[in-house]
Amino acid sequence: MRALVALCLLSLLVSLPANAQGKQDFTLVNATGVEIHELYVSPHKSNDWEEDILGQDTLPDGDSVTIHFSPKERAKLWDLKVVDKGGNSIEWESLNLLEISKVTLHYKNGKAWADIE
Repeated sequence: MRALVALCLLSLLVSLPANAQGKQDFTLVNATGVEIHELYVSPHKSNDWEEDILGQDTLPDGDSVTIHFSPKERAKLWDLKVVDKGGNSIEWESLNLLEISKVTLHYKNGKAWADIE
């Protein structure tokens, strides 16, 4: 009987969604019409932006990048900031990366928005 209970508990743990394990990995798609020169992703509760994820690279319009997090990361809500060549920046706040797998950024006629999947 104990073996059956242990097996049921193990099955339950294995079948939990990846979100329960703190997986915040997501794909960012640049559909803004401009090249992104800097990309920052920081926990919503943080007062500082983390390092530029792109480093020396850029994210051209039409390209995408997958952002990977440490399996130990537990923050649920994250802020995102992109900066173009001219230093213009746009921010999105409180993205629940435990429920998001893809963010597509758009910019047209002076307005920015993101499609969230």
